[in-house]
Amino acid sequence: MGQENVRSRVGKPQDSQFQLNNPNRLGVKTEDSLHHAQRFLIPRNQRRGFLLKFTLMTILGWVVGGIVSIALEKTILESLPTDGQQQTWYSLGRYFSSVLFALVFAADQALVIRKYISGKLWMLATAFGWLISNSVSTAWINYISYIALSLHKSLSSYEIIGLGLLSTMSYVLSGVWLGICQWLVLRRYVARVWWWNFLPPISFLLISILIWLVSQVQQFIPLSNRVQIVYLTGQGLTALILGVIPAIGLCTLKKKLS
Repeated sequence: MGQENVRSRVGKPQDSQFQLNNPNRLGVKTEDSLHHAQRFLIPRNQRRGFLLKFTLMTILGWVVGGIVSIALEKTILESLPTDGQQQTWYSLGRYFSSVLFALVFAADQALVIRKYISGKLWMLATAFGWLISNSVSTAWINYISYIALSLHKSLSSYEIIGLGLLSTMSYVLSGVWLGICQWLVLRRYVARVWWWNFLPPISFLLISILIWLVSQVQQFIPLSNRVQIVYLTGQGLTALILGVIPAIGLCTLKKKLS
């Protein structure tokens, strides 16, 4: 009995010494775990705030950019000359309003992301990529519409669905241009970011699905306010997706090893 008591007494300080030498037993973060956590572009303790701020600023940029671009376009159209140059001025008005919208939209996102990467580069890349994506999708959709009109016949339901799917695919795939422009900036700061090229198309696909779902339930909306409600719902969902999806993607990025 005495020997057993001695052994138990001797074993206690050895166990304590083992626990002190083993930081994982005490819940202490090792240098490797701290280094792994510090590699994220958006630190773990800032992700929730970043996600909220980035989404809200994206929605704000979408709303403000839409208002000021519509106001600019309306001002230009109201001052159109009465000669044969109306079409030229109309095209210029649409172009400048699109540029203004893209800059406002991108600048609002840059106000949040500038803490982690260059805000100026993000603004330029997002604005330029948005303009390219919008131009490409518009050109393809107009071309598909031209094909439909050139048939000079009433389209069947299958043909209408097929042309609609082609237009949607054109819109979705055009997001690659936005992804490429943003990728050119992100690759300066983070590693293994090639998949970002396909993130905007995913956002555009989700937007298309949600807009389609809204169109399927619009018959339940009162006719007097149907157009306004459907339009505002579509705009709100678009802005929300364009904020949430990139914010989640940014939170998963890791910095380059120095």
